[in-house]
Amino acid sequence: MLKSEFVEASEKNSELRKEIKELTEKLRLADQRKDNAQKQVLVLGKQQKAGPFGTVKGLRTSPAIIPDESVNPRLAKILEKVAVQRELIVALANSNVKDMLEVWFTNIKRVGIPNYLVIALDEKIAKFCESKDVPVYKRDPDEGIDSVARTGGNHAVSGLKFRILREFLQLGYSVLLSDVDIVYLQNPFHYLYRDSDVESMTDGHNNMTAYGYNDVFDEPAMGWARYAHTMRIWVYNSGFFYIRPTIPSIELLDRVANRLSQEPHSWDQAVFNEELFFPSYPGYDGLHAARRTMDFYLFMNSKVLFKTVRKDANLSKLKPVIIHVNYHPDKLPRMKAVVEFYVKGNKDALKPFPDGSNYL
Repeated sequence: MLKSEFVEASEKNSELRKEIKELTEKLRLADQRKDNAQKQVLVLGKQQKAGPFGTVKGLRTSPAIIPDESVNPRLAKILEKVAVQRELIVALANSNVKDMLEVWFTNIKRVGIPNYLVIALDEKIAKFCESKDVPVYKRDPDEGIDSVARTGGNHAVSGLKFRILREFLQLGYSVLLSDVDIVYLQNPFHYLYRDSDVESMTDGHNNMTAYGYNDVFDEPAMGWARYAHTMRIWVYNSGFFYIRPTIPSIELLDRVANRLSQEPHSWDQAVFNEELFFPSYPGYDGLHAARRTMDFYLFMNSKVLFKTVRKDANLSKLKPVIIHVNYHPDKLPRMKAVVEFYVKGNKDALKPFPDGSNYL
């Protein structure tokens, strides 16, 4: 009996020790979270009381990081010459997009934008840019990136930018990341708010799809509760966005680059939006980044142009900042037609093209 009671007491003590250990760990984690919150307050500013009703606004703009030129001294010297007020347009290009690249930088020059840079992903593009007096940066060899850069298609090359852009942010520069299937009609830096970590053009084509709407899902079998309200927004375009040198911005680049390296069949734009928008939930910590959607009539995608704007007498008089031929595979002829329409005044230049395109 004594032996049985001793064993029973030992088991209870073991369970108590386990419970104490679990409670201690929970307290440690709680203190850690509190400590992190307090440290963040110290970084962002002193604690303060809330003001009167209707006057309180949360912090929207994350502070910029301290630049670290040791990350890439050669790039730092180039950016000192090219950037204006520590911001610039950056595009990645290989020989597969040479013709589009020429339309891209020709119109940037025409508009008079001085702060832009091409990241050449192969030697031919580097020499081509130099021959056209276009600011160019050829990265140091990195086989992990270079194998894709030399031969990759549009989507493959697009995924590289999240790894490459990190150095620009670490050096303390804001970047307006640009695909090359874009025609510049005005200086985009005159139309940015600069109040968020990420400011992006949208794939949306009207106020609802671009800026968000309440989408009601109907399930009649639920009876009284048949209507479920959901929030929807069309994705940000990962081919044209302004990103500031902040901790949330760099975390975004890291998250996207990490997922793309582990998910080779994932589309970079889908991953970009998932990391930017998905909230925290059990087993996942969401990104705490501020974001802003650009005006879809100023930063216009090609669906808006070809389905709506060119057919509307008033809208067709507007002058966009840029037009991104992202919705159509026949990119080069449409880019040239955009130049004819908006720059050279040929009002028939857009008429030959269908609204959409043949499914490929």
